[in-house]
Amino acid sequence: MTQDNKGEPGPIPRSLARAVALPRPSSLALDWGALGWSDGLRRCLAREIDQRRLFPWLAVCFGSGVLLFFQAERPALWAPLGALVLCAGCAVRVRHNLLALSVCVGLAAAFAGFTAGVVRTRSIAAPVLSRMVIAPVAGFVEAVEDREQGRRVLLRVSSLQGVAEAERPRLVRVSIRNGNALSAGQYIAGTARLLPPPQPAWPGGYDFARDAYYKGIGAVGSFTGAVRQVEPPAPPDWSLRLAARVDEARNALTHRIASSIGGAAGGVGAALVTGKRGLIGEPTNDVLRAAGIYHIVSISGLHMVLAAGTFFWLVRALLALNPGLALLWPVKKIAAVVAMAGATAYCVFSGSDVATERSLVMTLVMFGAVLADRPALSMRNLSVAALVVLAREPEALLGPSFQMSFGAVAAMMALVPLMQWHTTEVAQRTLIEKAFAWTLRSVCAIITTTLVASLATAPFSAYHFQSLNPYGLVGNALTLPLVSLVVMPAAVLGVLAYPFGLDGPIWKLMGLAVAQVLDVSTWVGAFSGSTVTVPALSIGALALLSVGLLVLTIPASHLRWLALVPVGAGLALAATPQRPDIYIDRDGAGAAIRNARGDLTLVGKPSGFVAEQWLRADGDGRSAGDATLRRDTQCDRLGCVVDTGAQRAVAFVQEFAAFAEDCRRAAIVITRLDAPASCGAPVVLDRDALDARGATAIRLGTDVAEIRSVRRGREVVPWAGSTQASASPARDRLHAAQPALDRDWPGEEISSGEPD
Repeated sequence: MTQDNKGEPGPIPRSLARAVALPRPSSLALDWGALGWSDGLRRCLAREIDQRRLFPWLAVCFGSGVLLFFQAERPALWAPLGALVLCAGCAVRVRHNLLALSVCVGLAAAFAGFTAGVVRTRSIAAPVLSRMVIAPVAGFVEAVEDREQGRRVLLRVSSLQGVAEAERPRLVRVSIRNGNALSAGQYIAGTARLLPPPQPAWPGGYDFARDAYYKGIGAVGSFTGAVRQVEPPAPPDWSLRLAARVDEARNALTHRIASSIGGAAGGVGAALVTGKRGLIGEPTNDVLRAAGIYHIVSISGLHMVLAAGTFFWLVRALLALNPGLALLWPVKKIAAVVAMAGATAYCVFSGSDVATERSLVMTLVMFGAVLADRPALSMRNLSVAALVVLAREPEALLGPSFQMSFGAVAAMMALVPLMQWHTTEVAQRTLIEKAFAWTLRSVCAIITTTLVASLATAPFSAYHFQSLNPYGLVGNALTLPLVSLVVMPAAVLGVLAYPFGLDGPIWKLMGLAVAQVLDVSTWVGAFSGSTVTVPALSIGALALLSVGLLVLTIPASHLRWLALVPVGAGLALAATPQRPDIYIDRDGAGAAIRNARGDLTLVGKPSGFVAEQWLRADGDGRSAGDATLRRDTQCDRLGCVVDTGAQRAVAFVQEFAAFAEDCRRAAIVITRLDAPASCGAPVVLDRDALDARGATAIRLGTDVAEIRSVRRGREVVPWAGSTQASASPARDRLHAAQPALDRDWPGEEISSGEPD
């Protein structure tokens, strides 16, 4: 602080302002000599403390607690809450010792994450349908989404015949072929075929039942007959009326944009603004995925930042036109407040999905830093955003949206500055030379950020989607400038002009840019090898690569080079995946069995969705309808037999008469029937076993068979001396095996349906 002529404190000189904003050294010091570490490590840790890079590890510890919760089986609330209070008290007690304080605070954050998972799961608990039901159902329409095959409705159920009120789902998602007259807020009735939300198609696959549970959806299905609008038994509450009005406005704007633009570009343009993706055809989705830019149609961080940035830039530019306002008012902070309000409205209007809410939290934290005169883009702010998101919705940590978005942002914050070109402007440069230099820097910045983000998100893409897009760098580099400079600003202007009826030309302009994006995507997607199917990563490989990403991005010192250890180990595991040899449907309708040549062979009649999940998990690029999937199998009306090599046969039994022969000659018997007690095959998976386990995968070893199932986890069954003699059916050994740590979700049951 300086003093003026009167001796009063004066403003801080601009030359010193930068030093004020720098991270301050911690007042707590470690006794480095007692630790006995080398000087290099001491300097690195001192730099981490000075740069305040210990705080981001709180978010990591919090997330670790969330992961522990999802491995627990119905834990009590008092246990993690009591441990949290105990660790917090210990932190206060040892607050003068930085090492002990860090350990206590980290443990407290982990128990806080565990507690958040327990509280969240209990707060959204709702009944889940336990069996297939075909019955009359009535309720309020909460949301409507247009689809190529009709409409999909989120129904708030008020009555379901044949199901007790205590077991009746609160929300169901149903499809309607002829539902053009339906709109949110209506009270409808009809006969529906409802199923429990389906569990994963294979152990480790996408768990739709878990996601549906946290969204409050207790059943999925479709209406089987006419749907009629009737008088409700009671008026809807305020929350339903608000949700109905927002959804109705979203649908109206969706149709307005789609009709103004037309074609495939219309569906994509509407999705960018309202979040309604039902009008995007599957061929267009495939083109965007092949080009590696499908993320542009899912409203997330990119869209939220661009929309909020447009509001921020417009308001700040307009206020700066008046010199008096620019000099006397905090123009930047006013623009930040408007941007925060605009981003919130955009989130609400686009449906407030998990990804959108997460992006909103990140955006609000960044602009909140502007209001507090702090750097907007910092690892600390990203950590605060992660803590807020996980505290609200701990289940988001398990989804690809959270993992990929936070991983990409963290990598770009940490690594992109290290890869930038630093050039000095020359005053004698001409305008053309300056424009060329600016263009070159912009192109390099886009390529750098895209490369870093692609590498950071590749492990999560391989784990969740079993696919990589090698040319995503080209697709993003060519399309993101259009999205950033034309599409999203036009979207903001179009929404502002929509109430005045002057939005038509703006949507057409946006449509031209979207059409160019699709043309580029088609060109990039046509490259040979644009989509590479890879085997699903194991949990171990994903964990090691995730730890490597954290160690690479959070530290500010040379400690980030320690990331090479987990990254190397993770890549080694990813390069040698242990793929199952047999995939079995949860209800025994079909299976995929690895033949003697090493390829998967389909038997039975699994649904196309389930078969696609199996093939992708195995790294097999064939479609479910490929004729080669049915070769190398011997089938008749009684069932099928597949030779897996090493004189082991797997029998898929469809008729009871096949048990006598198949139980004698096969090493594994799979059936949706009740196998006879005399069946002497080493492994028998019949209806009772599959009901207890759900979808199952088997990996064949020399002496043992490793069986993993959705509901029972990992079990190891020793082979008998030969496939011809077994002391007891493996079915008995399987029932006696200890279940793994995989948890069951409240109300989850086996279902034969797929996500609609």
